[in-house]
Amino acid sequence: MTYDPLSRRSLLAATAGFAGTALLSRPLGLVAPAAAATGLAPTPTMRGGANNYRPNAPIVGRLGSGFFVRGKVLRAGDGAPLKGLRIQIWAATVLGGEPDTVNHGSVLTRADGSFELEMAQIVPNFGQPHAHLAYDDGAFQTVFLRPVMPSARDKSVSANFVLAPA
Repeated sequence: MTYDPLSRRSLLAATAGFAGTALLSRPLGLVAPAAAATGLAPTPTMRGGANNYRPNAPIVGRLGSGFFVRGKVLRAGDGAPLKGLRIQIWAATVLGGEPDTVNHGSVLTRADGSFELEMAQIVPNFGQPHAHLAYDDGAFQTVFLRPVMPSARDKSVSANFVLAPA
């Protein structure tokens, strides 16, 4: 039997062996702080996310029915969930376009950082079905998101925020 030192399997096995040896040979106390220091990176603002934004959109229970916008808001660095933050949501729906007040509203995050808004079905706008979400209340850096749905038949879209202090 011959040994091929450059086969994919031997390369993967060698890499795993070296990585395991390196991790086991270091005291865990030296590895953990380095990993914690890097933490969770903040979410960057998406280009086009602020289109048709309205400052201080009212808190709403829902904006129609049958479609859900969901997500979670975490603090950059340690990943702690952020409770009570205002997330604004707007989209073009079967009820009208993005600028229409019937399609603009805000929700507050729950204790676990999650949020949800039921609204009318999102429809394609400029060829893409998408939503807009924003955090802009001042305690953290403003972030605008514009998640695009794979299909106009989707019944939900999700977007998560990792916020850095302002």
